[in-house]
Order: sequence, then structure tokens, then C-alpha cells
Amino acid sequence: MSEKKSLPTITNEVLDQLLAQGDIKDAFVSGGLFDALKKALAERVLNAEMDHHLETDAAERHDNRRNGVGRKTVLTDTGSMEIAVPRDRQGRFDPQLIGKYQRRFPGFDEKILSMYARGMSTRDIQGHLLEIYGLEVSPDLISTVTNAVLEEVGVWQGRPLEPTYPIVFFDAIRVKIRDEGSVKNQAIHIALGVRHDGRKEVLGLWVEQNEGAKFWLRVMNELKARGTDDILIAVVDGLKGFPDAINAIFPETMVQTCIVHVLRNSLDLLSWKDRKPVATALKDIYRATNADEAEKALTAFEAGPWGQRYAAIGQIWRRQWSQIIPFFGFGPDVRKIIYTTNAIEALNAKLRRAVRARGHFPSEEAATKLLWLVLQRTQKDWTMGAREWSAAKSQFAITFGERFIQAAA
Repeated sequence: MSEKKSLPTITNEVLDQLLAQGDIKDAFVSGGLFDALKKALAERVLNAEMDHHLETDAAERHDNRRNGVGRKTVLTDTGSMEIAVPRDRQGRFDPQLIGKYQRRFPGFDEKILSMYARGMSTRDIQGHLLEIYGLEVSPDLISTVTNAVLEEVGVWQGRPLEPTYPIVFFDAIRVKIRDEGSVKNQAIHIALGVRHDGRKEVLGLWVEQNEGAKFWLRVMNELKARGTDDILIAVVDGLKGFPDAINAIFPETMVQTCIVHVLRNSLDLLSWKDRKPVATALKDIYRATNADEAEKALTAFEAGPWGQRYAAIGQIWRRQWSQIIPFFGFGPDVRKIIYTTNAIEALNAKLRRAVRARGHFPSEEAATKLLWLVLQRTQKDWTMGAREWSAAKSQFAITFGERFIQAAA
């Protein structure tokens, strides 16, 4: 974990001199002391860059010197600002702080991306910048800034992965995307890996309208090509053909159906008033001490009043039983990590909030762009593993032996 960079210290004497220049109440408003300081610092940096540029030219025996200044209006994160940019005789000076053709000050793009990642539409961002900062920004500019991340998305989606992940959760959220004049529901699939130290990492995003074994086989091959040789436990949502696709590429992977998804699918069959008592009755199954006790509890549920009334619930559990029972081979610490899927549930909640704020997307790229930005903001908070991970590691070492030990090496 990298250390947080501390802010530079500004002495009281310097602050007193600055505050003497105007009313302290106006220090942070557009055009106030803070903006004046930003302008002065920017021009100081640009002049220092020019000095360095001319010194380099002199060392290389180029006859070059200053040639006055040019005025440039740039957009900042607090408004627009006019700065004086030094020029040289040969016209070769291209500053690093604000390039020749750059019209946006460092920090402006990040502000737009931050608002976009919170689900704000282009129109919302326009209105916010105009209302708060008095900036009139075109939709094309906002699109240019946000589209610039698509290249980063491509690099991120193809980056190398860890050789082994003890757990990978596979899940999806539904988004509305415009396609050939109509708006369709499409699934954006997310793979969330847990590393050997318990820290989380989103492995990738995939957009697919029709889920099936061929699609999942392509995803598994992609993970393999990016460097992942082994997944100890894959937690999936019970889709048909998914376990076969995983084991075709990772034959030793233990495929575990997400208990939360099984419960949701079961409760979706019920009227609202029956949900709570049936959910209570189903607890005896997934809280059983082992697989044999769990099956006895399932049989008892099927024979009981709720199982008789809603026979389809027992069928849901039976159809996926071979992918449910691996769960019972672990102690409470591992079960809690696998069962609750807090990691991916919390992540999906943030993604859904951003999606709801947008309604529908004009393209797959627009949806991917937004979700990627949300992921980047979210992952900054993932600095440590789950509380149960320390205890869970010993169980993984016993269950998976060298496969887990090599991952931790």
C-alpha cells in the first residue's frame, strides 16, 4: 500500500501576504484569490519551462530567445482563466503544463470524468458547470473528454492477470442499450477476483446479449490468454453451460453456485407475503453443517407445507445441487466469503446506481465507459481483504495444497 502524499507546508507569513490582497470571503469564488494564485503559479511554471527550453537550445548551439507572450484562455476545474504563455523566436517551445493546442487546465478533465462516473448525463454536466462555475461547455467537449477513456479501457481489459486466483465471482448487471433504433436489455458481465492476500480485483467487463456456453468459453480463454492458469473456486449464478465452460479451460476449478442467486430465484416464485417465511425455512439448508445434513434439510423442506405448495423451489435446488454442495466442505470463514458475496453485491449496487441515473445508453461503448469509470473509483478503496481472509487462508492451503501455496509464493 503506497503512502499518502502529504501536502506542502505554507507558512503563516505567506498566507498573511496572500490574504492581504483581498477579502477572505471571496478567496474561493470564481476569479477570487484561489484562482489568482493558480494563474500566478501556472505562469511561473511556464516561464521556468521556457528558461529550461532556452538553456537546452543554448547547450545545443541553437540561436533562440524569448519572443514575448501569447494570451490563452483555458478551462480549469473552477472556471475559465486567461494566462500568459511565453513564446520563443523559433516557435519550438511546447510547454508540458499546458501544451500548444491544449485548452483545458490539468484537473478539468478529471472533474468531468468524476461527474460522468457518478451517472450524470452530458446535459447534467453542462448544467452543473454552468450553474456552479459559469462555464459554457459544449456536449462535444464532454464527449471528447469521456471518450478519451475508451483507449484506457482497452488497455485495462487486456492487461496481464495473476497466475492464480483463489476465488473469482462471475456476475452480471442488466443495462438498456440502443441498438438499431430500439432499446434492448443487455447483460454486462463482471469477473471479480480475490487474490492470495485477500484483496479484490475486477478482471474484466464483457457485454453480451445472449449468454451461453460459447460466450463463457470465450471469456475463460481470454482470462487464460492474459496469464491466469488456475482458479481455485469460481462462484457463478447458475447459468446453464457455465460450469462446463469453466472446467473446459480450468479443469481443476471448483464451481460453486452462488447461494444468494439460488435464494433469489427461489423467492422470485413467491407472493410477497410468503417470501419471509419461506426464506426462513430455506436457512436450514444452507446453514447445515455438511452436505449430507443439507440434503436432509432440502428433503424435509420439499416434504413440508412450503415445499408442497411451491414444488418448483425444490427443483431449483436439485438441478444445481452438484454446484451447491462444495460450499459445505468449508468452515464458517470461507462460507461467509462465498455465500454473502458482499464484494460483488456492493460493487453491483454502485454500478446499478450509475446505470439507473442514465436510463439507457446510445451504444455498448457508452455503457462500458461509464461502468469502467465507476470501477476505477471503487477500486481505490480496496486496500485490504475481508476480515475472514486470514482464517480462510489456512483452509485453502489444506483443501487446495500446492495450488494455493504457489499462488501465495
